[in-house]
Amino acid sequence: MADDSSRKRKVRGRKITTDRSEKEGRRAKKELARKTSKTGEKNGDSPLSAPEAVAPEPFVETDAVASLRDRINGWLEADQPVHLIGPTGCGKTALALSAAAERGRPVVWLNGDESVDTAALVGAHAGGERYKENDQFVGGVSKQTEIVRERWVDNPLSVAVREGATLVYNEFSRSDPSAHNVLLSVFEEGVLERPGKRGEDRSIDVHPEFRAILTSNDVEYAGVHRQQDALLDRFVGVHIDYYDGETEREIVRSHVDMSAEDIEVIVETTRALRDELDVVVGTRAAITAAKGLAVFDGTQNGDHESGQFDDELLADVFTDVLSPKIAGEGPEDVSQLRTQIADSL
Repeated sequence: MADDSSRKRKVRGRKITTDRSEKEGRRAKKELARKTSKTGEKNGDSPLSAPEAVAPEPFVETDAVASLRDRINGWLEADQPVHLIGPTGCGKTALALSAAAERGRPVVWLNGDESVDTAALVGAHAGGERYKENDQFVGGVSKQTEIVRERWVDNPLSVAVREGATLVYNEFSRSDPSAHNVLLSVFEEGVLERPGKRGEDRSIDVHPEFRAILTSNDVEYAGVHRQQDALLDRFVGVHIDYYDGETEREIVRSHVDMSAEDIEVIVETTRALRDELDVVVGTRAAITAAKGLAVFDGTQNGDHESGQFDDELLADVFTDVLSPKIAGEGPEDVSQLRTQIADSL
């Protein structure tokens, strides 16, 4: 399919914010370096990242993508946490990172799973420092005192709240809901309580520039937890589906050097299988299939006629790409999957 030159589209790399002056960029980097150094002086590497360091590369922007990102950033500007919800492989994570980078603030990344608890969010004690103090308070008499100091290590939520970063909490709904009780006071009262932390600094006032973007798969996916309503009421939910055909072609083109005709065949096959199969067929599947076909069908060295893939090869490649989704179900299921794919071509 020929490109429509009237449509605005561009492929972006690491630097997503392009309207800031060079001087402002240098100042932001210096400020981030200062904060990162301060945060990491006791607990090793800081979770803070410069905005351009987390922007997905390559990142494709079409009208559809820009519209979604503007919607997300509009809610962030209104000081609302944004929950991106959609099927796996639809581009939620890339979109979240792009929106976070657009703000020009430091970004903190957190990946949810079953092991995430409250301590993994806010921090915990990481051992202690033990030393002895000698006090010779009377001539010829000495007193030795052993002192133990506990060392506290802040985790991503505490860092993001304190520094005014954008928290990108990927796979939010894969974490146990009980771990998220601390988020209620963050979004409602503007205070983060750190259970287990003692002293006057047990709580942190939320920085006015702190924002949060969370991503989750739809509730029907395995391993997804239903989060508490009291917390969900404090989010806005932006539901994302797979992009339109034009956007998916642009995404594949940004990852694989192929002719427009080849990419169109791959994307249209992906979209057809998405409607026909019971497994999830995301945009990522189209990218992987394109990479395989570039090798197996000789598109990288010219031994291929654009837009002409052998149906048997297409069936083999897409079976290989999608069969991990039915791993463990037996060879007969893979054979059935291949038959379904072949029938759809």
